[in-house]
Amino acid sequence: MPSVTSAGTCAVPADSRSVPPPGHALRFDIQGLRAVAVVLVVLSHAGVSQISGGYIGVDVFFVMSGFLITSLLLRELATTGRVSVRSFYARRALRLLPVSSLVIAVTLGGAWLFLSKVRLAEYAGDALASALYAVNFRLAAAGTDYLAQNSPPSPFQHFWSLAVEEQFYLVWPLLLLLTWRVARGRRRLVAVPLGVLCLGSFVAGVLVTGSSAPWAYFGSLTRAWELGAGALLALGAGRLERLPAALAAPLTWLGLACVTLAAVGYDEETPFPGWYALVPVAGTVLVLAGGCTPAPRGAGWLLGRRPLVWLGGLSYGWYLWHWPLLVIGPVALGRADGTAGVPLALGLSVAALGLAWLTLRLVENPVRFHRAFRRRPRRALVLGAALSVGASALSLTATAVPPTIEVGGPAPALAQVLSGAPAPRARLTELLASSPTALPSNLTPSLPQVKSSRSAVYRDGCHVGYTATGTRPCVYGDRTSSRTVVLFGDSHAAQWFPALQRIATARRWKLVSMTKASCKVADVTIGSGHKPYTACDTWRSNAMARIRTLRPDLVVVSSSDAGEPARPAADPLRQWTTGFENTFRDLGTSGVRVAALLDTPWPKGDPVDCAARNSLQLRACANHLPDATRDASRGTALRTAASATATTVIDPTAWLCAPRTGICPVVVADTAVYRDESHLSEAYAAALAPVLAPPLDRLMGTP
Repeated sequence: MPSVTSAGTCAVPADSRSVPPPGHALRFDIQGLRAVAVVLVVLSHAGVSQISGGYIGVDVFFVMSGFLITSLLLRELATTGRVSVRSFYARRALRLLPVSSLVIAVTLGGAWLFLSKVRLAEYAGDALASALYAVNFRLAAAGTDYLAQNSPPSPFQHFWSLAVEEQFYLVWPLLLLLTWRVARGRRRLVAVPLGVLCLGSFVAGVLVTGSSAPWAYFGSLTRAWELGAGALLALGAGRLERLPAALAAPLTWLGLACVTLAAVGYDEETPFPGWYALVPVAGTVLVLAGGCTPAPRGAGWLLGRRPLVWLGGLSYGWYLWHWPLLVIGPVALGRADGTAGVPLALGLSVAALGLAWLTLRLVENPVRFHRAFRRRPRRALVLGAALSVGASALSLTATAVPPTIEVGGPAPALAQVLSGAPAPRARLTELLASSPTALPSNLTPSLPQVKSSRSAVYRDGCHVGYTATGTRPCVYGDRTSSRTVVLFGDSHAAQWFPALQRIATARRWKLVSMTKASCKVADVTIGSGHKPYTACDTWRSNAMARIRTLRPDLVVVSSSDAGEPARPAADPLRQWTTGFENTFRDLGTSGVRVAALLDTPWPKGDPVDCAARNSLQLRACANHLPDATRDASRGTALRTAASATATTVIDPTAWLCAPRTGICPVVVADTAVYRDESHLSEAYAAALAPVLAPPLDRLMGTP
């Protein structure tokens, strides 16, 4: 987070190059609070479990930034009656862009050299969005993409907070100037519209946290109230200077306690920001408010200590450098899985602090205080624009010149071979046994495109999210047909859509898709986010009611073997068996035929990333049976329930793993088998249509 200039009515710089105005004392406690905030963020990212809520350090920065920047603007308004917007943005450009541009360039180079080659275009897009201060929107959109939720973190992810700040400051100076003129300088009246906006932003944050957590976390509209809280505090700073020391001191300690409580009490499962953001925001407000009155026994006594003040001065650079090192460092040091234990992560964080110190001395201060930019805002703006354009151009270049992935010779076209084979399943068995050891030169689609491919159920929004309880009218194939097939389950049912769509189109069946994120077919309430996934239960009931209304000829059901009951029974096998029986029996009451697809074998880690790293040794990425079976007991429960309810079971294991050797390759012929840690690729699922069709034809009575 940017270490903004600490100046204002009761907040002036803790900076040797800045001179406080008459009658104002240096606010070393603000520098110390910066240090606390950045340490919380760094320790949390380093995996220190005792600071699981350290991400609230960003909220502390937001409040401080709103307080300090608004204080500067108010001082300018009070002395000149106007705000020089050009000078304001020139100061921001000099303060932020030299270092952020450098970090973007170095991080992009590190990603190109060490991170996944198939994700470089994604990372370059993140770099471009970071350079344009819009990466928070990109991250929010990715967070709502079910198939991207298990992706490794972007090395540019931490730029989201800078993006939120700059989006706020794009409009705040103009809004402040407008309200100042309308209110004729009366701060109480200026605070009214700001207070209304803060209230609206907070309410939006609470509501959106419950419906779309990524947009609540990364969104500027849902975070603006935190910067606004600091701005409101700045508007009342004159009164705060008259607080009695006996009251100011306890306020600062109470505020620091609130920040600490949130840092140690929150974790990844906390629905944040929502209501929970009130604690660190209120704590920061109390520290800043109490610090406006000199109080020897206040928290300023601790925050103003020289080590914390020194660390606060490095907070911006440390924040920018620590995250790329934590993401890229382990891979660069030979840890292919990219994981770093706490000791290594702490070591990398210390290295990032060293980089922050060098950056401050060699880049940040030399540019910021260079005489060429003194009282010349136009030059500063030109420099800022040049740096942004340069970082953007570098990002686009990285996309256009991706790192090379070595490949072998061409392989047979899987979809064509199986479609033309008289015995598709036997031919597939042969191809599984002779899977390529090197990435085929004609891999279709190419490895970087495997993850980005989306079938119609995802493109059309038919695979509903975690909070949805109703089904969507998603009909494919021959919509006028009198013969209907329903696809029902979670994303491991949705992965079969490309095959079913091909079959339905060829057979002139109507295909209705009903799938929901992580929602099991079995009538068992599973846990999600440390609480019962009741939205799944409601959706399942609604979906089955709609299926009964449709009276289809066949229902194809499937779901992942991952996920555990929210209330585990003494006999888990019996619990799952009963759950499957309830669903199968309910679906079959009206004479509907049910086909249950067992879960597919799982790969080792991310097979696409592994294939990129081991493109000439693909066997290193292959999984083996029985390790590839996620939960054998779940399959046993499904088979038992199917036997009791006349449900047909289809086992796809032999379509992904060689029967004799038990090897489950990541590439078969010219096609990648998986898209991620558990789902089939769109191309492989579509290619399996000739293998899936026979059992469905028998159930549908198709010749």
